[in-house]
Amino acid sequence: MGEYAIFGSGPLIVRGIIEGTNDLDVISRGRAWDRALGAGELVSLPDGVKIVSCFDGAVTIGVNWAYGDFDINELIDTADVIDRLPFVRLEHVVRYKEIAARPKDLVHLQLLAEHQRGNPLTDE
Repeated sequence: MGEYAIFGSGPLIVRGIIEGTNDLDVISRGRAWDRALGAGELVSLPDGVKIVSCFDGAVTIGVNWAYGDFDINELIDTADVIDRLPFVRLEHVVRYKEIAARPKDLVHLQLLAEHQRGNPLTDE
């Protein structure tokens, strides 16, 4: 696999589960992280997580995430490729959104559950 994957709401958006948002979250490692460091502003979030913010926050790139303890290598290595782009698998997105439990995450989890009831044999 590559050196990055789209995380957060991106995997839900690409599958048509939720509407597009105004930002994109990306996890990265290795060369992708090195390139990100040169592409935007390094920002430290309140919980100490460091991200690179690009395009006035429209794209955020990190090597770990603020919610949960995820193995970034696993998330990237097992990503689903859709339209030639890697997206973190839905099972990991569900776990992330359950941990974060923000109001938008709870709505997203409900919409995902409804989507999966209509597509019981796939995660798309």
